Amino acid sequence: MSMTATRSLRRTPATAGLEPILGALRDDGGVIVEGMFGAESIAQMRAAADAFARGVEPGGATQGLGEDGKRFVGANTIRFSSLARLSPAFFDILDNELYAAIADAMLLPVCGSYWLNTAQVMYIGPGEPEQMLHRDANNWWAFVKATWPNSPEVTVSAMIGLDEVTEELGATRVVPGSHRQAELARYEERPSVPAELGPGDALVYSGYVLHGGGANLTADQWRRAMHVSFVAGWLTPEEASPLDFRLGELSGCSERVQRLLGHRSYDPRPYNGGGLWLRQVREMQDVVTQDGNPA
Repeated sequence: MSMTATRSLRRTPATAGLEPILGALRDDGGVIVEGMFGAESIAQMRAAADAFARGVEPGGATQGLGEDGKRFVGANTIRFSSLARLSPAFFDILDNELYAAIADAMLLPVCGSYWLNTAQVMYIGPGEPEQMLHRDANNWWAFVKATWPNSPEVTVSAMIGLDEVTEELGATRVVPGSHRQAELARYEERPSVPAELGPGDALVYSGYVLHGGGANLTADQWRRAMHVSFVAGWLTPEEASPLDFRLGELSGCSERVQRLLGHRSYDPRPYNGGGLWLRQVREMQDVVTQDGNPA
């Protein structure tokens, strides 16, 4: 069982702006931003996610790791991605100005741009035990191990409430300050606190803070939330988002959405390095004709 933490996560309204959020992230590694996403977008995502979830087998996600991945996800948890195909409301979430400002502040010190790491619906079912504590940045273990404890931020995440998310339902648990601990490999038996959310609230957190899904202690209720994370443009993301759309299919979306979903190439400037994610040795967006087909 999780131990009781000495301090809880800070809560700040989205209207308070960027600085309180960045201050809490620096100190604690996570912060709850109330009202970060609009009610209409959240309602549309909730409806689309609920409908799609009816056809998804609990415990079927593997995180690409077979049975080990299934244990990580949980036997009674529904996970699925490709959310940009689920509802156009997802584009509004990617274009959210406050989340963009947070990600810019955290990631652009190390990269020319960033892209979507993964976006997943995470519905924790009744009786699901607490998930193991982990760091999202450990997806890129060689980098983290070589740079810890002074690792620059390379990924930032938001766990977004699609409904009321309480501790009893399995709210994500966070170990405040663990993004700065000296012992990289210490995970378990750390004091943690629940990040309770309302619809549209978000737990925004560093890729280095220890966290994990909480236990769902109810007999018949599901915890409804979704995860959206970004990663530095020179790293391989968790999800193969570019394959969800044909080249040119996103031409009606904002430049930000196109870049986040891998339909624009990576330019390292103002830092040194070469262009990445190219097509025909040119920027991807330069080899698309007006009808959306490769030139």
